[in-house]
Order: sequence, then structure tokens, then C-alpha cells
Amino acid sequence: MTKALNSILTILLITLLSFTYCTGYSALEDKRIIEEYKRYLRTTNHALVARKLVHQADWAAVGSISTNEKITDFPMVNIISVDDSGENGESTGHIRFLLTDLDFTGPDWQHNNKVTFLFTDDQNLNCKKRGEDPMEPTCSRTILSGKVKQLDKNAAEYNDLVATFAKRHPAAKKWIKAHSFYLCELEIENIFVLDFYGGPHDIPVADYYKAKLKL
Repeated sequence: MTKALNSILTILLITLLSFTYCTGYSALEDKRIIEEYKRYLRTTNHALVARKLVHQADWAAVGSISTNEKITDFPMVNIISVDDSGENGESTGHIRFLLTDLDFTGPDWQHNNKVTFLFTDDQNLNCKKRGEDPMEPTCSRTILSGKVKQLDKNAAEYNDLVATFAKRHPAAKKWIKAHSFYLCELEIENIFVLDFYGGPHDIPVADYYKAKLKL
């Protein structure tokens, strides 16, 4: 009886493994994916992908190194309103944002000036509309790291930059008066783009700024 039972279990196991092997791997499917990936590399301007993701976003998830006494030196993540528009509304690639010392990011960057901004195409629910999970590689994202540059309030262009920012974020006018917010810009040092299978792409900062975004 035991031998018979073992034989049955062995047959079932072999059948299951055979089924898994047949359904889990396909040389033709692998070939198709590889060909699609090569075609994608030839036709995709990754610097332009980064610029598009930045310009279409109203906010970014921003990582910093925490100064909060409960989580000192742990990664901190915050939601920061952003804008890269010029006076005419076109993309400049220059990521500007307001900070206050009453929030997490303000004290963090002044203690250790290293920040990372994350933008994803699903911020506008574009991936969801295509039936893609936000974590899938085909749901485009860009990660930009660098330093915070606090803009000079006495500079001739400062008020114009604040006014441009407020066009996208009208509530910012209240923040500045009530909580001493100050306008900053990200000094970009590194850019990654992930928008397809095969891992992230390292984008030269100069290429990012040279990319021409057509709206």
C-alpha cells in the first residue's frame, strides 16, 4: 500500500513539474521579449522620459536623511509640491519647490544636504488606466538625486519664480505668509529612469536639460 501511494505521489510530482516547465518557460516568448526590448532601446529617449515625468507632476515623493530625534539617520520620505515650469508654462527641467523648517525635509537638508526625488507615471493614474501595476517596470518612473539649493529672496527673479510656482499651486501663497516657506531648486547630480524591462538607465544630467519636451 505504501509503495503504491509513493508511486502515485511520484507520478503526480513529475506531472506537476512537467506542467510547470512547459507553462513557465517559452523560448519563443523569451525571443519576443528580447526583440521588443532591443526595439525599445533604439527608439526611447530616456532623458525625455525623465523630463516628461517631472513636468506632468504636481508633487514628488522626496527622501532625505532624518534629523528627527525618534528616527535620526533613518530615511525620511515626504510629499513635496513641485513645478518645473517657466513663465510661459513650458518645461525647464529645473525642479523648484517650497520648504519650511517646520516640516521634515527643511531641517533634514540643512543638516545633511542629500535628497532624492521620485516621480512616477502613476501619479496621474496613467499606469492604472493601462492596467499596469505601479511597481511594474513598464510603469515609468524617474529618480533624481542631488542637493537642495535655497534661492536668494533678494535676487531679481525670485518673486517671478514664486509667482510661476503659485500658478500651479495657488495655496502656496498662504504657506509663504503663514509658515515662512522658502523657494528652493534641486541641484541634480544623478538621474535614473526605469520604464521597461532590463533595469534602470543612468541619464547624464546634461542630456536631461537638453531634452526638448513638446506639449
